[in-house]
Amino acid sequence: MSGEFKLSDQTNVSLPIKNMVAIASAIVVAVWGYFGIIERLNRLETNEKLMSQDLLKKAEQTPKNQEMFMLIEYQAKSLEKHSKQLEENVNTKVVIQHLEKRIDKLEKELDSVRGK
Repeated sequence: MSGEFKLSDQTNVSLPIKNMVAIASAIVVAVWGYFGIIERLNRLETNEKLMSQDLLKKAEQTPKNQEMFMLIEYQAKSLEKHSKQLEENVNTKVVIQHLEKRIDKLEKELDSVRGK
């Protein structure tokens, strides 16, 4: 033997059946495992997409929107009430200042009358 080894489609290989069955079984298990992993990944991706869509839908639910509108309406009424009170206080202040001026004027007139 010269150490040359040539392979071709005509080359015969002798392999015990036990080894051939083991190789075939390993291939079957590997393919089954691969497709099992792919299936699991697909299920997880689908669940993630469904869950994110459900969360988006729940975020847009009308009860939450209605609650927010109720709170806004309450705050608007409260603001209106406080604005009216503030306006009344400003008007009262103007009236008080006017009355103070009249009282000062009347006191000066009274002092001038008493001085005569």
